[in-house]
Amino acid sequence: MISVGAPATTGNRRARTTTLVTGPVRSGKSRHAEDLLADLGDRAGVTYVATGRRADPSDPEWNRRVEAHRVRRPETWRTLETSDVAGAIDAATGPVLVDCLGTWLTALVDDAGWDDLVVAADAVRREADRLVETLCAARVPVIIVTNEVGWSLVSTTPSGRLFQDELGRLNARVAGVAARVHLVVAGRVVDLSDAPVVPRDPGPRTLDA
Repeated sequence: MISVGAPATTGNRRARTTTLVTGPVRSGKSRHAEDLLADLGDRAGVTYVATGRRADPSDPEWNRRVEAHRVRRPETWRTLETSDVAGAIDAATGPVLVDCLGTWLTALVDDAGWDDLVVAADAVRREADRLVETLCAARVPVIIVTNEVGWSLVSTTPSGRLFQDELGRLNARVAGVAARVHLVVAGRVVDLSDAPVVPRDPGPRTLDA
């Protein structure tokens, strides 16, 4: 099993207890994130932060997804359904698993309103700032699941492009401070923790003669 908790080597600000698990849909990233908690030696006292919408009688397929996640979780875990991810991490006294940033971003835009995407993007970025600050101050193990988007076609709608752009930026921000970053693809895990981090503000470049 891939190790958890060793700090990355780039940058000054570190979320030293955070592991980011990213990957496409149905890659196994949530199961991998849950398995990482076993490496911590403490599967009890875990706070599972569920950021997606709750079960909905009008959407049985979504209900099956929610139930599949629920039945995998040990009974000792505490499930917290909230969009206040930073608050949940700050209040935790044991390990935290957040699943996932994609549904969290959707909830933030739902609250801000999809009718003004500039306002929505500002709201997402403010909460992203708060989340990063909280992760850097955290003293408990935090595992965050997210989705990789934008590996295919660019969305044809403004709201779809907002989601792709803002989740891509959010993933990069969390990955930039996280101690460990794992990419899960087709059921395989790639450890990106020691990979170079793209600078947010690249310096001036000169063309070679």
